[in-house]
Amino acid sequence: MARAAFEPHGVIPACLMPFDENYAVDEQAYRRHLNDVAGVDGVAAITINGHAAEVHALTLEEQYRAITTTLEELERHGVATVVGVHTSSSLEAGRIAARAQREGAHALLVFPPDVMVLGGHLRPDMATEHLRHVTGASDLPIILFQYPVASNLSYPLGTLIELCRRFPTIRAVKDQIGDGNQHERQIRELKSLDRPVRTLTTHSAWLLASLALGCDGLLSGAGSVIADLQVALFRAVRAGDLKKAQAINERIYPTVRAFYDPPLVDMHNRMKEALVLLGKLDRAVVRPPLMKPDEIEIAKIRGLLARAGITPDTVYGYAE
Repeated sequence: MARAAFEPHGVIPACLMPFDENYAVDEQAYRRHLNDVAGVDGVAAITINGHAAEVHALTLEEQYRAITTTLEELERHGVATVVGVHTSSSLEAGRIAARAQREGAHALLVFPPDVMVLGGHLRPDMATEHLRHVTGASDLPIILFQYPVASNLSYPLGTLIELCRRFPTIRAVKDQIGDGNQHERQIRELKSLDRPVRTLTTHSAWLLASLALGCDGLLSGAGSVIADLQVALFRAVRAGDLKKAQAINERIYPTVRAFYDPPLVDMHNRMKEALVLLGKLDRAVVRPPLMKPDEIEIAKIRGLLARAGITPDTVYGYAE
């Protein structure tokens, strides 16, 4: 797949990173997981080294190995690889971007530097400088991660628009702003730019409503478990088939409760537990300080998967 041909759109699951009992990366389990998700018809790309993969707990060497491994597996499916750039060092961000391009990745998902939580929204030049290092090292298409307002790491709308104007390789925004009014305004203003920028929603807790506002796709960790349902929902919304979209959303809603009930920090831990229950992972190890859900919560996940009609025989296999 030619890198220049990829434009971020459609359904882009963010994959998990399996670990063994000693917290080491389980590469064979990772390869199986990639093939499971990439094998879903309609998946446009897979994002690696993101929140779902516990990137905060991965060493740089592990992140680089994940790039190599992912490209080896996804090439056979014709599915693009989006590499997360998650670091508070702009210099390191440039090195990650350059490595991703050298390895053959198709796009980057650029996170805001965590240090900006201390008031970076008041210093838009910090965001500009960070993107300057990334774009100076790579000309891959960029998906810019717009964090929730509550995180204190989101870009004010004016800053977001200016970044998209200044850096032509920003082709999409992964939007988790968390506010419906601002979400719709961002979608509209990004589309109206001289060089339109797409919106990929990651509002997985209200996905149908978000997609209906005109998003060009979705990028979500829940796709590690329900990529097939996400594809079906996206296609129904694009086709204007509200009745069908509502029916698919009824299937998805129990997984919203399974993954996204408070505390939100446990969402990817729960996705791992779901894949163990579904026979797709052997174990659900997370790296500290993340903690394994207790037996009561695992039972809740089991019950909600059953309510969604997701079983070991049907996972990744939604039928139209």
